[in-house]
Amino acid sequence: MDTSLNLDTRTGLPVHLRVLAEKYPKADWQGHANFNNMTAFWLDRHLMFRKLLGQLSDEAVTAFDNGPGPRFAPNLQRMAGFFLNQLHSHHHIEDEHYFPQFLPLDARLEQGFEILDADHHVLDHHIHAFADHTNRVLRQIQDGSGAHDEIGRFHEMQQRFATFLDRHLTDEEEIIVPLVLEYGPDFD
Repeated sequence: MDTSLNLDTRTGLPVHLRVLAEKYPKADWQGHANFNNMTAFWLDRHLMFRKLLGQLSDEAVTAFDNGPGPRFAPNLQRMAGFFLNQLHSHHHIEDEHYFPQFLPLDARLEQGFEILDADHHVLDHHIHAFADHTNRVLRQIQDGSGAHDEIGRFHEMQQRFATFLDRHLTDEEEIIVPLVLEYGPDFD
């Protein structure tokens, strides 16, 4: 695959993969007759991932600046665990169920699905790194070693992860939602 399409360097979808995204701009999605509850739910899941990362980031900044308060470690463990489990499950469902249904709808977007699949493999590595960083912070807090520097590294990793994840989610939305709008929600 073209290296400009890699998740860590990509700035958006190439023009030839935006053919339906141009036809159906994001501002018009919810008003379209083919926009259904399942599509709304799927987009809400993406929003939830973005919000959870934002909350985790805010808590990490506060803990870095002021020290980890008594609720930081339990909140981090609960929110990070929920985030990672939900993201992993979400990608699994997409890979096993949704993408195979969407792929045959429009041959022009085949490369887009290859990109999304490659993204999921890259994100798997980032998910494992996220879990490792979370566990290092939690261990240092539990050991009483302060965790200040590890919280800083955790926050830096989160920022990179948020950039990669947002790029993936945005590109995924610009492929999937226009397909639903073009071909209808009951295409299978």
